[in-house]
Amino acid sequence: MDTIPPVTQQIGRNPHENRCKSVDIDVSDVQDCNVFDRQGNRLSFRSLYQEKKAIIVLVRHFLCYTCKEYVEDLAKIPKSFLSHADARLIVIGQSAHHHIDAFCQLTGYPHEMYVDPEKEVYRKLGMNRGDTFIKAAGHSLHVKSNMFTGSVKSIWRAMTSTAFDFQGDPNQQGGALIIGPGAEVHFAHFDVNRLDHMPINWLLEQAGVQTVDFTDQPIIHV
Repeated sequence: MDTIPPVTQQIGRNPHENRCKSVDIDVSDVQDCNVFDRQGNRLSFRSLYQEKKAIIVLVRHFLCYTCKEYVEDLAKIPKSFLSHADARLIVIGQSAHHHIDAFCQLTGYPHEMYVDPEKEVYRKLGMNRGDTFIKAAGHSLHVKSNMFTGSVKSIWRAMTSTAFDFQGDPNQQGGALIIGPGAEVHFAHFDVNRLDHMPINWLLEQAGVQTVDFTDQPIIHV
């Protein structure tokens, strides 16, 4: 569940601005960390990008409305686009593994999803904690709800969930990585707040994947 911060305007990232600079990371710091699939099977983080280039999106928590709506747009990337580029698309959350199926069903997400319940990858990469709200031009294409209605939806989902928990740490921010094949890091971004996701088409372009048309989706401004 999200605590509503004292802001009244959503902040988005303009994909045309020249500020998509990569964070400098050493993937060797996290290559041996463990993530878990929906059955609870353990696998190493390095296995996600060892053989193919991988777009890896780390989300805040599965009750976060901005993460839900971002993943709903990730779900619209056809598998054929990824296979043609010989790339993987992976979402990592920080809940227990038994929440994966429900979140995939909720968002319609058909691609790979894993969890890092101990936040080992988040912590060793030095990903941000807390919401830092900064002014930025435009609105996020991928977040359709305003902060009030989005937070109400998150609270309702928590209350009606069969397993009542936060499904992750609300203070932990996510980010996006493009890695592989092997240990080559092509791009890394750490979100500074819940609305600081990288534009999906920008990530696809950097990974050599065909882009998707999101323009038919309505955007609700605060």
